[in-house]
Amino acid sequence: MTDARAGELIIFGFEGRTAPPDLLARIADGRAAGVILFARNLGAPDEIAALTRALHDATPGDGPPIIVSVDQEGGRVQRIKQPLTLWPAMARVAAVGDLAYTEAVGRAMGLEVAALGFNVDYAPVLDVHTHPANPIIGDRAFGTELVAAATQALAFWRGLESAGVRGCGKHFPGHGDTATDSHLELPRVDADEARLRSTELRPFAEAARARVPMLMTAHVLYPAIDDAPATLSRRWLHTIAREELGYEGLIVSDDLDMKAVADRWPVRDVVVRSLAAGCDCFLACRNPTIQAEAEAALEGAPRLAAAAERVRAFRATLRRPDATAAVDAWRSLPLAEHARLAARAAS
Repeated sequence: MTDARAGELIIFGFEGRTAPPDLLARIADGRAAGVILFARNLGAPDEIAALTRALHDATPGDGPPIIVSVDQEGGRVQRIKQPLTLWPAMARVAAVGDLAYTEAVGRAMGLEVAALGFNVDYAPVLDVHTHPANPIIGDRAFGTELVAAATQALAFWRGLESAGVRGCGKHFPGHGDTATDSHLELPRVDADEARLRSTELRPFAEAARARVPMLMTAHVLYPAIDDAPATLSRRWLHTIAREELGYEGLIVSDDLDMKAVADRWPVRDVVVRSLAAGCDCFLACRNPTIQAEAEAALEGAPRLAAAAERVRAFRATLRRPDATAAVDAWRSLPLAEHARLAARAAS
């Protein structure tokens, strides 16, 4: 008999606009931490709400809510678009220089995704955008300067949380000084340890102090700290995040499908090493083979019980949508007000 706790450490992605029956059965059996949805899964708002409702309805009533998550950052990483608000990149929001405004944007974005049934948003980006040629972060970051990047990102996070949506700071310990994209290859940051601690790590230290509930790892190599990328590094995830920063929340990996790790190590090695290093939960966003191999490798792995307990504790903080809520709840949002918020940064 398989150990359900292995599945409890995985956030699953899938193809299509309806939840596959095997995924719904997995959720009903308690063998999933949650689900991540992408543009390929998302139709009109009513269709999105019906899909998230099916996922929530599959969750056992005596268990914690399932994670129903999305990357909704604004700018070029915005899975849900019109007729909801088209949000500018967060660099433009932060450039307004008004923390109350940034928090209002976070709240408005949170209200929109919550109305569609999501309870986790993989935002804010906590990376400091220090490399002009960075192909993956750029204007997703809240700034090129440390203080603005941290304070503006945390203002946005407070807005999300006020709307009942849990945020996730990414990409620990910092993806802002890379010249390559971890979706395609393994980036590296060759800064010395003093620079990494004074710049890249600082927003994550602020996030730990603020009790941001989830951090996402970076599939990035920092040779001054470890010869393994952060996702696989005990020094980064345990010694620095847990012991030095005192971070007590959920640590989730970036996508296991990404070539930074998938092209270098078998998925079974990635998840076992990452779990031992201190990661609690794994994004497996598309490939069913990777999902199955990850689950099989996690059975009996060191830290399985502790990580499953942390996942359950996080899920217990999530909002479970009202079972009677209509699929068109988004229509009651103040979308005209949200459009005006977006326009302030866009102008």
